[in-house]
Amino acid sequence: MRTSNAFYIILSMAALALLGIGLLSWMIVYGKEPVFENLTPELFAFALEGFFLVGLLSLLQLSRERAHRIELWLSLRGTLRGFLSKLDIALLPPHAEPAPTAVLEQDPKIVRRYLRELQGSRLDLESMVALKTECMDILGLARDMVPVAAQVSARHMRWWIAIVDSIRQVSNARSREQLEQGVTLLLENINEFDSLGY
Repeated sequence: MRTSNAFYIILSMAALALLGIGLLSWMIVYGKEPVFENLTPELFAFALEGFFLVGLLSLLQLSRERAHRIELWLSLRGTLRGFLSKLDIALLPPHAEPAPTAVLEQDPKIVRRYLRELQGSRLDLESMVALKTECMDILGLARDMVPVAAQVSARHMRWWIAIVDSIRQVSNARSREQLEQGVTLLLENINEFDSLGY
């Protein structure tokens, strides 16, 4: 939808530019005739104003809206940083460095990596307690972020609600199986959320 909006704006700009060039050429050739002496410059000014107002200002607005959506998306992903950090530590091989904060907050590949690693490993008790505690801590904040997700798009909001439900499942888990299922589901939902982009 946003791509098609940008396409129509660029198309409008091109049409107005062509109209302006055509009118300028017309002015040069026929500008001395009385009929066109007053009319053509006004039409040219209209085409020029339309090019700037409709085209450039609309593109500027689209650019600002995209920057705003990116900021909202980053704030949503930042909410999950603590959970992803605890999971990163739980899955960390010996003598390896934890993932940087920027990677945890912004890189969708890290979630897919955790999904792969989680299939072939078993979380220890300390890691499970840390994950459950983190989910209990962020559940309220994640719920409060639903309106923020809605500002990005309706699809982002739907996946964010699924993420909140998964966080609730992990925080209410009573067994290893429930917790591991909840963590896997939470990662799958985050992955779907990330795949939507900004």
